Amino acid sequence: MKTIKLLFSVLCCILLLNGCALKKPVVVKNAPIETFKYAYISPTNELTAGSGGTYGTGYGVYGAMTTKTVNPADLITGILMKEGFVILPELKPELAKETLIVTYGESGRRNLWGGVLGYTMEVTIQFLSAQTHEIICTCTAEGLGDTEADDIRKAISRALDGLFGEQK
Repeated sequence: MKTIKLLFSVLCCILLLNGCALKKPVVVKNAPIETFKYAYISPTNELTAGSGGTYGTGYGVYGAMTTKTVNPADLITGILMKEGFVILPELKPELAKETLIVTYGESGRRNLWGGVLGYTMEVTIQFLSAQTHEIICTCTAEGLGDTEADDIRKAISRALDGLFGEQK
């Protein structure tokens, strides 16, 4: 019984520390983002991820499945709108001086505790000047959730919090 309690305690500690296992967001600013008013977000595809399981009892076999979907461009759009950017449906040459082109990419995956605790997904969001196509800034962060869709949602939120959190 003591072994089970010890094992349970160790497992609880690992799970509690799991939230601290994420690397800190990395933001690289080459120019002030505050000088831009408009943003054009490159379209992305939806990602659907699922999790589930089955179990059996003396009365039968049961199962449950959960699916979650995220469209990175939609999430980025919402956050940038909340930060005061005007989102453009297309690039407009007359607004190029004040417009950012925002692109998103999955930039890595890292196993936690040798893969026993799952993995984190890393995303990078890049902000380019629509006028010069120079990189204004990039932000990179990891996310960890129940599904890959959750991982990406959390990583995007953490990356943009890293960028806009340091401005406030």
